Amino acid sequence: MNLNELKQSFSTLWDSMAEGWQHLRQSASSALTGFKPGQNTGLPDRKQVDDMFYIPSGTWSMLGNNLFEDDTRVVVQLEIPGMDKNALQVEAQENLLVVRGEKRFRREDTEGRYRVLQCAYGSFERVVQLPAAVVSEQAVATYSDGVLRVELPKVSAATPRRHTVPIA
Repeated sequence: MNLNELKQSFSTLWDSMAEGWQHLRQSASSALTGFKPGQNTGLPDRKQVDDMFYIPSGTWSMLGNNLFEDDTRVVVQLEIPGMDKNALQVEAQENLLVVRGEKRFRREDTEGRYRVLQCAYGSFERVVQLPAAVVSEQAVATYSDGVLRVELPKVSAATPRRHTVPIA
């Protein structure tokens, strides 16, 4: 392999890494969600955890979502594992879906120490931009297997609306 081939290989590798990093940054930036622990979150004290990256005052987590649209509706699926549906609040607005909640820590019943704590706990808010105006009063939400699914019918002439969506 000569120097020009080596340069070309390195350039191709660099371009591929830059493209991958840009794709990750763009797709993950909206999914990255801050969690702020409160008094009821129940996190262990810093002294009870061996994980040197554990920060009980707040952390970030990826709440990935899928967004589907057809002629009559918009469907949002948001991955929020480990939650009770009663701890979630869903609000549909003209072209936004706002999901709030608090994920509480569940302690083990036996004696021992936490070696790694990577899950996020605390209150959070995730805003999903919708591609079209929706009839917020007719939105339907379900929560199953850690996935919140919200189906929102579209409107033709939108007027600003806001509505809290109950979870079935």
